[in-house]
This record gives sequence, structure tokens and C-alpha cells, in this order.
Amino acid sequence: MIAVPINEATVACDDGLSRCPWAVTPPEYRRYHDEEWGRPVGDDNRVFEKLCLEGFQSGLSWLTILRKRDGFRDAFKLFDPTVVARFDEGDVERLLGDTSIVRHRGKIEAAIANARAVLALREKGACLAGLFWAYELPKGLEGPLRTGAVPSATVQSKALSLQLRQHGFRFVGPVTVYAAMQALGVVNDHLQGCQFRVEAERDRQAFSAPL
Repeated sequence: MIAVPINEATVACDDGLSRCPWAVTPPEYRRYHDEEWGRPVGDDNRVFEKLCLEGFQSGLSWLTILRKRDGFRDAFKLFDPTVVARFDEGDVERLLGDTSIVRHRGKIEAAIANARAVLALREKGACLAGLFWAYELPKGLEGPLRTGAVPSATVQSKALSLQLRQHGFRFVGPVTVYAAMQALGVVNDHLQGCQFRVEAERDRQAFSAPL
């Protein structure tokens, strides 16, 4: 999860653009903030990837995950749930020896369990992306969060966390789930005055949420 400072204003950066404080430096954060964070995602595989990576980030910095993301994508076969769901104990041992990812047995096993949970959802005619977007607040009711008082969890993330656990997902506590909601654009937590808040909101307005 990105650590969003409480009650802080945007920062004018060296390129003349105002950004959320966490995105000033290093360059990996700036790229992620400008190009991805808060932009709506509806592809089920990408939602699965974001959720897994947020789970791997627990207890670590998001910068660690960004710098290892290519390794994660290679190790987890581009986070295709149909492939990851077939991983077995041999794959777990292989991944525990892979220095390109975060080597944590519980988190690796959770990613595999989550892939199987994604497939179980699909068998029921549902999808992970649709589950996330069902918790988007109606337009105009996002709440008084956008001047700096950004929470680590919300009523919506707590409810979604509970529903995900009921479907068999792991490492999906309310804080992890809210971080995924922010990353996926289900909420727009760019601060007021951030150049990229407007762009993210424009993308969100044009986005058709999956069912």
C-alpha cells in the first residue's frame, strides 16, 4: 500500500506538475502515480495481479514490489489465474527459491489460493473485477477525503474484504483491499490539486465497470 500522508498538500515537482507527496521521488513512484494509480482497471487478470501484489506488499514498502514486479509477472505467468491455480507444492518450493520475488510461503500459497478463488467465482458467473467495482461509491458521494485525509481502510473495503474471504481469498484484509481499490481506480485518492487527479477522474467517468 502507498503511504498517503494525512493532511498534506500536493507538491510542485521539478517538471512543473503538482503531485501527491508520496509520488515526488523515487522515479518508480512517480511513474506509478502518473500512469497507473487511480486509473480504472476492469480486466480480471489485472485485478488479480493487483490484489496479489498488494498482498505481497504487506509489511514491506510498495517500492520493493514495484522493483520486483517484472519478476513477479514472470514467476506467476503474467498472473493468469487459470495457470496459477494449477500450481502445486513443487511450484511453491520453486517460488521460495526465486530471488526475483518476495519469498514468503504464506503469501505465495495465498496467491495460488486466490487464483483458485477467481476460477470459482467465474464458475458462478461472476468475476473478481465485478466484485471490486460493486463497491464503488456513486459518483459525487466519494466523501470528504480528497484534501489529504486519506484513510487506510473504509466501510467499503471492510465489506469487500469480508466478501472476498467468504469466497476463499487470503491476505485480503481491509487495508490491503483498500490499497487495491485505490490502485484499480475504484476510488480516486489523488489529492485535490494533484495534476493527475483530474486525469484519473476523466478516465473513471469514461469507464464502464464490469458486472
